[in-house]
Amino acid sequence: MLKCLNVKMKKRGFTLLEVILAIFVIMVGIAGTLGLIQQGISYTQLSSSRLTANYLAQEGIEIVRNIRDANWLKMSTWSDGIPSGDWEADYKTQNLTRSYAGTPLNIDSNGFYSYFSGSPTKFKRKITVAKDTDILKISVQVEWQERGRDNQVTVQENLYNWR
Repeated sequence: MLKCLNVKMKKRGFTLLEVILAIFVIMVGIAGTLGLIQQGISYTQLSSSRLTANYLAQEGIEIVRNIRDANWLKMSTWSDGIPSGDWEADYKTQNLTRSYAGTPLNIDSNGFYSYFSGSPTKFKRKITVAKDTDILKISVQVEWQERGRDNQVTVQENLYNWR
């Protein structure tokens, strides 16, 4: 009769040690999952900023290209208003006259980046022009800080006097 009682007591339920171990395993799983989610959000924000910086750098090249093309349409010298040096320019720019000072770009309510209206952003754009005989060597660098780190994107292109 004593053996039957011992068997019944062993099959009654979980011990305190088993419950603590199960809770520990569940908590480790939840903590790991939350860590992965946080890391994913961080990478998503950095990717979004990098994409915006790439677009701003390409826009810098397009600004210089538009000045060159406007010169052709006005029948003036192809590189008028595009001197050598480091410059700041936005989509409204008709010639490069604003020297680079590290001023952050602003974004307006329509989503356009400029230096004059809107809310300040973390992005700074430097347009560097180097003149050769019939070549403009354009380099655009966009810098920003995110999570305590300095980031940058650089785009380069040569524009030619093909007229």
